[in-house]
Amino acid sequence: MRSAFDGQVVIRYRYFSLFGDTDYKIGKGWANRGGYAGFGQHLHDVGARFEHIELHAELWTTVRPASSAGPHLAVKAAQALGGPQGDGMLADRYAWALRLAFFRDGRDIADWATQAGVAREAGLDPGALEAEIRKGRAHAALAADERDRQTHRGQGSPTFVLNEGRQVLFGNVGYRVLDANIRELMQEPAAGAAGWC
Repeated sequence: MRSAFDGQVVIRYRYFSLFGDTDYKIGKGWANRGGYAGFGQHLHDVGARFEHIELHAELWTTVRPASSAGPHLAVKAAQALGGPQGDGMLADRYAWALRLAFFRDGRDIADWATQAGVAREAGLDPGALEAEIRKGRAHAALAADERDRQTHRGQGSPTFVLNEGRQVLFGNVGYRVLDANIRELMQEPAAGAAGWC
């Protein structure tokens, strides 16, 4: 999306808890479908459809992060380091590095030691991240994301909120649908006319 609309749109990521308690979400939620191993196989089945995706063989079998809350908090700390006017690129780079660490490399990203290691690898100071967490700013930012999720009724990931909240696209939305919606929003409709999206 960023490259297609270079400098024309702003993407703001929000983090909320779909996997805040993985024992409940996967261990119990998938109990009748094979539990953690069944969920891991499900991800591998879906991932096999996409050539560009690499998934670790032990995803959700031996690699079982307890919660997504820690990584989310660390990313919000990275956003705070970028400042209130920051473009988010620092945090986006860190979030991507955490995703690769888990999905591709099979690392437990719920563990602070892993989060700190990934931060170092991404060129961030883990001490600075920890300071933002200790000061409460990362917690406040994560709470704000949850408030935004409730306001826009975000049901899961991905949820795309466009047009100041007037359009919400959720789930398996193809790139062309997003592209069409964004392009339509960028057009100036005739006076009194409604947009096509």
